[in-house]
Amino acid sequence: MKEEIILKCENLKKKFGKKEILKGVSLEANAGDILGFIGPNGAGKTTTIKLILGLQSITSGSVKINGYDIEKDFTQAIKKVGTIVESPDLYMYMSGYENLKIIANLYDGINKERIDEVIKLVGLENRIKDKVSKYSLGMRQRLGIAQAILHKPNLLVLDEPTNGLDPEGIKQVKDLIVKLAKEEKMAVLISSHNLLELESFCTKVTIIKNGEVVESTSMEEAKKLSKDTCYKIEVNDIEKAVEIIQEQTEKIDDKNIKVHISKEKVPEIIEKLVKDNIKIYRVCEEEISLEDAFLKKTGGNVID
Repeated sequence: MKEEIILKCENLKKKFGKKEILKGVSLEANAGDILGFIGPNGAGKTTTIKLILGLQSITSGSVKINGYDIEKDFTQAIKKVGTIVESPDLYMYMSGYENLKIIANLYDGINKERIDEVIKLVGLENRIKDKVSKYSLGMRQRLGIAQAILHKPNLLVLDEPTNGLDPEGIKQVKDLIVKLAKEEKMAVLISSHNLLELESFCTKVTIIKNGEVVESTSMEEAKKLSKDTCYKIEVNDIEKAVEIIQEQTEKIDDKNIKVHISKEKVPEIIEKLVKDNIKIYRVCEEEISLEDAFLKKTGGNVID
């Protein structure tokens, strides 16, 4: 069965005067996807999000949400979108429930049952009658997400949703996002710098640098962005081993080296080392983290 495309951005370009901020950004999210949108500061993440939400005009290219063009049919396109850009807007001296009621009044057909359903979904049943000022940052973020999903959107756009949260708050927000994607079949777009956090729960990743997409793939494939696999080799003479291997190597410490080679080349490398009387204590394959893949692909977390 063909997956339902919720968000489709094609060749998005954005200029401010003569300065080109986006140079042809394309990305796609289907129902149930959690798409991590990552890149260094100034890469164009926030600009892309503003174009997706219709907050800025598009120079060229298109954004379609549920098949509706954001510029040609804004009302229909934005109808099933929920979003938090930066931190959620909350009334601190009102209860969580009162905050939700205010948002509910902005839409048609959101009844008490829907409000209660969303409260349960975000796990705030025990604290919803408390003032928001008494909430932890993680609870406020979950209340913000509750506000964003009251009207049953199928696209949720989150800009840095775990910023400033403690580990427990991060876990709660991550678990909630996974639940929404899985149970509510929402497409979730998350912009973040925190690659380690995204790696653990996103299903897809789009990497942007200097206004261009440098990689867009599944999270699994993102970890294998390099054609070469990475192997860690423990030896008795690290200097001599590096000289013999003559491949892309990194010294980890005084006993271990990291070698970027394909699996097929491993026996050849071992044979070379043994011939030159290098003692090999251990060889193990290392999975490339999303951070390693990102740095490799973008040439470091630097804006040119």
